[in-house]
Amino acid sequence: MLSNPPLKVKVWSELACFTRPEMKVERVTYPVMTPSAARGILEAILWKPEFSWRVREIHILRSIEYCSIVRNEVKNRMVRLDGDFFADDYRTQRHTLALKNPAYIIVADIVLRSHATDDVAKYRDMFRRRVQKGQCFHRPYLGCREFSAFFAEPEEQDVPQPISFDIGTMLFDIHYAADRSSRNVPIFFDAVVRDGILSVPQELYDKVDVTCS
Repeated sequence: MLSNPPLKVKVWSELACFTRPEMKVERVTYPVMTPSAARGILEAILWKPEFSWRVREIHILRSIEYCSIVRNEVKNRMVRLDGDFFADDYRTQRHTLALKNPAYIIVADIVLRSHATDDVAKYRDMFRRRVQKGQCFHRPYLGCREFSAFFAEPEEQDVPQPISFDIGTMLFDIHYAADRSSRNVPIFFDAVVRDGILSVPQELYDKVDVTCS
């Protein structure tokens, strides 16, 4: 049982796309940020090998709106091609169903790893200072790197939307093989939003070794 109150950070952007893995070609977003995307944002602000992040809740601060984007992309990876790569020869248009003007509060805990020697309060204070100053190791993003995000401390008026719905199966995170091979297994859970809050089942963290990259 974690004794410290959870840490919170508000994140927002003009666009977001948390791609559903069952969509093979066109990108279609989940209606809410996934726990793994939330972890990525937290690690962009503060990452240390001495601890891992555990997301408790994701609060939806704005009504869910979708928008359609058509982008020019290339349909082949450069590493699979021999010789010169001329992008126009492999150009294709792909559709993205994204979220418009999303905003969230991420509620999470810092959990020390076995080799950590400092008290967890050190990292909690470090995280709060970095959020206050707007510091990050790299710019956070909401699902896709081109959808860069802003972050700040939550304010009193930042409350969840009064919405409730079932999302269905959602990606939780990736279980990485102990030998760090490519045999990685995605972990899913039945996601439900109640009163604007997506609660993350904490027992799932016992099933995955979330390795910070």
